[in-house]
Amino acid sequence: MITYTATYSPEDNKLRLYASSRLDAETFARVKATGFVWAPKQELFVAPKWSPRREDLLIELAGEIEPEEMTIAERAQAKAERLDDLAHKRHREANAFNRAAQQLSEAFSHGQPILVGHHSERKAMKTKERMDSAQAKANKAAKLADYWLYRAEGVERHANRKNDPKVRARRIKTLLAELRDLQGKLNDCHAALAFWDRVTDDATIVKAANYGKFTKFGDYGALQSGEKTPQGLRAERIEAYQKALDSGYWERWISHTLNRLSYERELLGTVARHEGELRETAIQMFAREHGAHKPKATATDMGFVLESSVPLPAHIASGKTLELSPDEWRDLMRDCGYSIPDVKRNEKPSIVNVKAAGIMVNRFGKRQILPVVEMTKAEYGKIYSEQRGTFFSADGTFRVKVCPNPRTDVPRYMAGWCAVFLTDSKVHPKPDSDCVLDAMPEAAE
Repeated sequence: MITYTATYSPEDNKLRLYASSRLDAETFARVKATGFVWAPKQELFVAPKWSPRREDLLIELAGEIEPEEMTIAERAQAKAERLDDLAHKRHREANAFNRAAQQLSEAFSHGQPILVGHHSERKAMKTKERMDSAQAKANKAAKLADYWLYRAEGVERHANRKNDPKVRARRIKTLLAELRDLQGKLNDCHAALAFWDRVTDDATIVKAANYGKFTKFGDYGALQSGEKTPQGLRAERIEAYQKALDSGYWERWISHTLNRLSYERELLGTVARHEGELRETAIQMFAREHGAHKPKATATDMGFVLESSVPLPAHIASGKTLELSPDEWRDLMRDCGYSIPDVKRNEKPSIVNVKAAGIMVNRFGKRQILPVVEMTKAEYGKIYSEQRGTFFSADGTFRVKVCPNPRTDVPRYMAGWCAVFLTDSKVHPKPDSDCVLDAMPEAAE
């Protein structure tokens, strides 16, 4: 009777299956179809990464999944030793072939050429062929020895690299991206059920099938051909999304990803609790990073309430809303390993909307008084988008730079610049022109 042992390693996210003897054909086919491959040197089956289907198969065969006892460093060391042995073996072969080639070359040590037509020609040619063959094999074995030594060093470097803090931090970012993707699939199921609860009449169902957001490819054509009815399509879609929710498939993936995040964060170090000011945007960023669907945070008398049109991630809340005090939000962020990013904004001068008869500026080493034109933001945006550049002329009208090529028949207007006053922007007091000029000494007269 075959006995099985199944293990999981959080370091490399791999499942391994140990069998006491050779598998029968049926079990071997199932194991291979699930994604396991045979590792002959380790004498086990290994899967490249965890999945619910692979976990179910191992539980069926072994009864339970145990933690992997051998760490990545130990496994890398064992592999490096095997590669070192191969390298030493190839070195010995290279030395042996070199000695053989050296011994055969002694026949030509005195510079005696091969005498064509002499009775010694055949023996000399064979000796030369054996010498060349031995030398070629020596060169090949030496190259293989260098290759296996390089592989052994690479295995150790890879094992050490996986434990590097920077690499671990990037791995955490990748896991967070996977978490958002998995939570997004779960959110789509909830959003689809809410959508089909609202859409009940046949005409709207046909439009929804044409739009295709919560239907599958071919549904609209099936409705047009009469293969499906609108109400039948609606019932089919509701059943499919409800089945996906009831299966718990995505919840298992999310739970596994959260466990991996917890493991990586524990090795990287605990996240410091945020003690600064807490705002709605920080809570929304936290919820969005963990997969919440369009979260919205609002300040209340108690603290902050977080809302979403679909249920929030299970590790954050058990419903669509969550209200906590600021300290409780800080504790939740710390427990989830989230730290509020320190956004460093570039120091840029503020835009000053000055209402005046004219503005004095320095352009090309000359002081000029620009005429002021009043308009709204929408009017200015329309001019910029439609006319692609505007100049102000002396008669008070706008002139458009139609074509930048002076060789065309279209004239180029060079009437000068104007200052645009946006009437629907905040008005600031007029700055001192002398101060503005003093700030640009390189352009002053």
